[in-house]
Amino acid sequence: MGRSAGMFEALKGGGAAIALDEVEVSILRSLAVQLLELIGPGAPEPDEGADPLAALFAESGQKPVERPSDPALMRLFPDAYGGPGPEDRTVDPAELAARSAEFRRFTENDLRSRKREDALAVVRSLDGLTPGGDDAAVLELTGELPLRWLGALNDLRLTIAARLDITEDDESAMLFRLPDDDPRKPMVMAYLWLGGLQETLIETL
Repeated sequence: MGRSAGMFEALKGGGAAIALDEVEVSILRSLAVQLLELIGPGAPEPDEGADPLAALFAESGQKPVERPSDPALMRLFPDAYGGPGPEDRTVDPAELAARSAEFRRFTENDLRSRKREDALAVVRSLDGLTPGGDDAAVLELTGELPLRWLGALNDLRLTIAARLDITEDDESAMLFRLPDDDPRKPMVMAYLWLGGLQETLIETL
């Protein structure tokens, strides 16, 4: 069964399929596990002054209603209410913060659970593959799995974007010009690769 490397393709009966080699499976699984550690059963927060990448494995007893200080968690669990725009100078920032905290209290646990289930679906799917050597294994996603994968891929890109301190507006201008010896290069390559996976998976839905 031939598949284009690194691209999802639609299955005839519905769903999506992709050919992944051993290295690709290992990278995807590692990223998904790190995402699970970041999301955590509660609300993980990095210690002050900690290495940002180490925050992927940090855990604390932060309450779900509190606004996370980790930039990656802020992208995964953004405030429901932004600051007042130029046309509205009457909104009290304290009131906006209170509204966001209340919104988190009612929604964040469910959102966290959904994101965990998405990441777990990726790990379980990959654990069922057995690529060997130079041979790629074909992963087929049916039922709810394509949407689970889409959610996880999006969360992974949001997390890496936060670690790289980039936004969609400046990614194309900056990412492709990094020299090979830039320490951010491996993370950038992962970010771009995940973007390609996400794009082709969307096209199959």
